Amino acid sequence: MLFNPDVERLPLPQLRALQNARLKEQVAYVHARVPFYRQKLDALGINPTTFRGLDDLPKLGFTKKTDFRDNYPFGLFAVPETEVARLHCSSGTTGKPTVVGYTAADLDTFSELVARSLAAAGCRPGMKVQNAYGYGLFTGGLGLHYGAEKLGLTVIPVSGGSTDRQLTLLRDFRPEIICATPSYAQVLAEELVKRGIGFDDINLRYAVLGAEPWNEAIRTQVQQGLQVAATNIYGLSEIMGPGVSQEDVDERGTGSYIWEDHFLPEVVDKDTGEPVAEGELGVLVFTTLTKKAMPVLRYWTGDITNIYYAHSEKRTHVKMGPIRGRADDMLIIRGVNFFPTQVEDIIAALEHASPNYQVVATRRGSLDEVEVSVEVAEALLRALGLTTLTADVIEQHDALRQLQGQFTKKIKDNIGLSMKVTLLGSGQLPRSEGGKLNRVKDLRHL
Repeated sequence: MLFNPDVERLPLPQLRALQNARLKEQVAYVHARVPFYRQKLDALGINPTTFRGLDDLPKLGFTKKTDFRDNYPFGLFAVPETEVARLHCSSGTTGKPTVVGYTAADLDTFSELVARSLAAAGCRPGMKVQNAYGYGLFTGGLGLHYGAEKLGLTVIPVSGGSTDRQLTLLRDFRPEIICATPSYAQVLAEELVKRGIGFDDINLRYAVLGAEPWNEAIRTQVQQGLQVAATNIYGLSEIMGPGVSQEDVDERGTGSYIWEDHFLPEVVDKDTGEPVAEGELGVLVFTTLTKKAMPVLRYWTGDITNIYYAHSEKRTHVKMGPIRGRADDMLIIRGVNFFPTQVEDIIAALEHASPNYQVVATRRGSLDEVEVSVEVAEALLRALGLTTLTADVIEQHDALRQLQGQFTKKIKDNIGLSMKVTLLGSGQLPRSEGGKLNRVKDLRHL
């Protein structure tokens, strides 16, 4: 189902013309209304009256997270505070929170794009959706809520966490759709097994997962554990919130459509900032084309991915691949650049490893050390009659020793680093309580 077929199927020449016109309008708009951008554009020698649009895009420089913090709270707004209909902000775990605002028209766009995304995920008017994203200052809960209503879904606004309540509502209200972080969807799948809740007791068909990176192994676990078709929804507060891009339910694993009529994407080299070729990995950069309360030019997301045209018969918009990591989350271990998501790719190739893992970097003296802990798949544990694992237990079982050895070797061969590998039983690693799950701990600077 296409929510807005005229736009989603807009021929590329027309889409480019629309982007070009909106980009020129946006540059003139921020120059006139946002002192930060007026000073920035003037310093770069950019005159809105002679700005050529897409051809001049690289001349705009980048907007970084620090620019939001330097202009906290409302310095990047383009409208008076009296015209702001809603405020959201990030958690602010690394400093001041990132504050974002929306006009009433921005909220209409937000809802339309989330509705477009949910339709691509397989959702249909009349279905019920259990929204397990957090409500409040985080954009996820309310963003999904109003988009779901726009599509004509019945919303169950349960918010994040409270697993007992989540399971009760899944059984009693029987929604067809669950919206959650992928790590929390894993938790729900595990709890169904632990509590003896069968698939006939619930009615789920679709899972719309986002707010943190995930991979095909997690998709498989969620799809099998909840009996759903699981798709990725991507967004970030600085650009809008959820609904910047979305995976199509019939094209799972081939990338997520970016709604190019509202967001202009680029991928650039993380060191030079220069554009990379289509399909190559780099830092994802977005320019908002229609946002009025807080427009953003060339926002450096820090997310590592690629973009490409799949030339699908369904839509013309560009696709983005999965998030491979973050430019600022890259760990340099003994001189080797290491993205923790590389571990996920290795785990996915191991038959008896679950997708649940954690990476911990420490420093002993002047030497960096990394430990990777991974839970063993429940099928193997059941076959061996085990629940928890210790070094002595692992030593007694050939299958566990082989798994540990395979994992250690693949890390060395594929990443080029020697790491300590620890095998754990089911449930021994932290679980999501509904919010984002941090699988990486860098303790070297604490």
